Amino acid sequence: MEQVPAYQNEHLSFEERAKDLVSRMTIREKASQMIHKSCAIPRLGIPSYNWWNESLHGVARAGVSTMFPQAIGMAATFDDQLMNKVADVIATEGRAKHHEFARKNDRGIYKGLTFWAPNINIFRDPRWGRGHETYGEDPYLTGRLGVAYIKGLQGDDPKYMKAAACAKHYAVHSGPEDERHSFNAEVNLKDLYETYLPAFRDCVKEGQVESIMGAYNRVNGEPCCGSQTLLEQILRKDWGFQGHVVSDCWAIVDFHESHGVTSSKLESAAYALNNGCDLNCGSMYKYLVEAYEEGKMTEETIDKAVTRLMMTRMKLGMFDDLEKVPYASIPYDVNDSPEHNQVALEVSKKSLVLLKNNNQTLPLNKEEIKNIAVIGPNADSRAALVGNYEGTASEYVTVLEGIREATKGKARVYYAEGCELYQKKKSTLDHPKDRFVEAISAAERSDVVVMCLGLDATIEGEEMHESNTFGSGDKQNLDLPGLQQELLEAVYATGKPVILVHLSGSAMALNWADQHIPAIIQAWYPGAQGGRAIASVLFGEHNPSGKLPVTFYKSTEDLPDFRDYSMKNRTYRYFKNDVLYPFGYGLSYTSFSYEKTAESKASIDVGESISFTLKVKNIGEKDGEEAVQLYVKDVEASIDIPVRQLKGFKKVFLATGEEKEITLTLDPRDMALINDEGKRILEPGKFEVYIGGSQPDQRSLELTGMDVLTYVFEVTGQAKELAY
Repeated sequence: MEQVPAYQNEHLSFEERAKDLVSRMTIREKASQMIHKSCAIPRLGIPSYNWWNESLHGVARAGVSTMFPQAIGMAATFDDQLMNKVADVIATEGRAKHHEFARKNDRGIYKGLTFWAPNINIFRDPRWGRGHETYGEDPYLTGRLGVAYIKGLQGDDPKYMKAAACAKHYAVHSGPEDERHSFNAEVNLKDLYETYLPAFRDCVKEGQVESIMGAYNRVNGEPCCGSQTLLEQILRKDWGFQGHVVSDCWAIVDFHESHGVTSSKLESAAYALNNGCDLNCGSMYKYLVEAYEEGKMTEETIDKAVTRLMMTRMKLGMFDDLEKVPYASIPYDVNDSPEHNQVALEVSKKSLVLLKNNNQTLPLNKEEIKNIAVIGPNADSRAALVGNYEGTASEYVTVLEGIREATKGKARVYYAEGCELYQKKKSTLDHPKDRFVEAISAAERSDVVVMCLGLDATIEGEEMHESNTFGSGDKQNLDLPGLQQELLEAVYATGKPVILVHLSGSAMALNWADQHIPAIIQAWYPGAQGGRAIASVLFGEHNPSGKLPVTFYKSTEDLPDFRDYSMKNRTYRYFKNDVLYPFGYGLSYTSFSYEKTAESKASIDVGESISFTLKVKNIGEKDGEEAVQLYVKDVEASIDIPVRQLKGFKKVFLATGEEKEITLTLDPRDMALINDEGKRILEPGKFEVYIGGSQPDQRSLELTGMDVLTYVFEVTGQAKELAY
């Protein structure tokens, strides 16, 4: 009886099997596995495989799938359990599609099980075009949501992964887009370890993420996709990362063409591989064989990388009897199912943030409204629903369509585009503002006006041809583009009540609207069913519970230069001036009260955790959810530290009059500071903790009319360095 090769022996560990498989390959065969479009090796039973797949907010670019809100909108839910559920749905549909395609021998791009998500970069500056792909500006929130997404995507089977997640773009990456192929992000050790790395660390250490994608830029002179510091020292040595590293797409060609750290294709390929990049999205690793023959890397280095890649494929069950792989039997029919779309609708509803609601303008009463005007370039726009890195939905519901559906048989709905998204006119023959009269006429005939303004991913996004006319995807300022501000003011001048539904993936300077418009909803890019979700909030069928994952500033004049990667005066953690809407802020149609139910400890020893128990009660007239937030400040820190830091949150649903007791805990890491050498130090001294529905800053208290609970405790003992 012929002995089964070790790599086919399902009783051995994946590492043993992968090493055996790689040992049977030639150098050329090994190199063929290290490019995103990897070749088949028939003699070893290895089918071709394309590593490139996307799942930022649903299975992307592979036909129809359930579409969730863009990542920044999901971050606004402040709900890690919901994020876990979203990722589980995505993995389920990814599996269903992958096996259906494979059965028909379609193994092309976007058909695999290696998903290049989540994007856990820190949205440090609102001008960055790709910020809507992230979970916002805070490292803690980003880390918690990133870990939840990864665990949901990769599944909980003890042997096999449901799908492979990839935390990107590692690291210190958030614009400018038009310089990303040559940009050198200069960052000190304190900012590196305090802001830019924590979410990646969480995803590696806690989330056990299978893959890490490097960024395009350099960090302190080293290209990220070939950085000895980032990939070998921090990621693998300090954090113990066991998975594989993939380059961003065509990033390695930048080494010689843009960064100037190498002088040829062979040198670039060798530089990346020798410094820890296993897989090349692009074409530079086509030169690995020649580079190897010239002695630019060892076979051992190649083997190490290919073994990591084969282990990922084995963890996904690609070389095993599919009947033994629990996720391989997921039927194609679950893709885009009614149940999954119901989850997407719920997430869309929970992503919406109520920024302003003077005199209870919202919710609207459908029984009393006879005529409603829906106006603006985003009113009937599918593009404003989807964001980027999106799939194809089987149904799209724009804001206009959602309102029509909700008011059918009850009210007349007038619609006017009013103006273009950012251009001054639709065609060369048109006059500027030629749609204003129609918008004003619609408003005049209505009881209430819903203005749908903002951006979409054609002008806010990645460096790409669609956005180049608007600045390579980045924003030059925080103003509404084109004629939108003038349109808003013209419609407001009719005297009719105006509600602003602002669809964007980033913070805008809505100063005029804040002063004049009675009700404002931040809707992000709310997914394919976004219009339905928005209508449910407008008419009170859903009580908004979203909180801002980013700070809304009054102007870019308050911010440092976009290219400056120092965190000084950036984000709620370091910003010293007044803001328009703070991080963590969002209103509800009900009110919540907070009460201490037990006194916390007055002091703890260095290295101990501390818990806070409190009661949250719905004291309003509507059922609702509250995102309870915990912020901490080291009052006696020996160095400059953030103003305050989010270190805990919990989403709680409460019926009218209902109260729940919750406990939030701070561990030693949450109390530690990062010193100028990048070390995590827990110092003794006094700490303050704030727990409530917002930050404890003056602007949040002014906007919400609610105070937060304050706790004070002391850490005693000697200062202690904690492992990173």
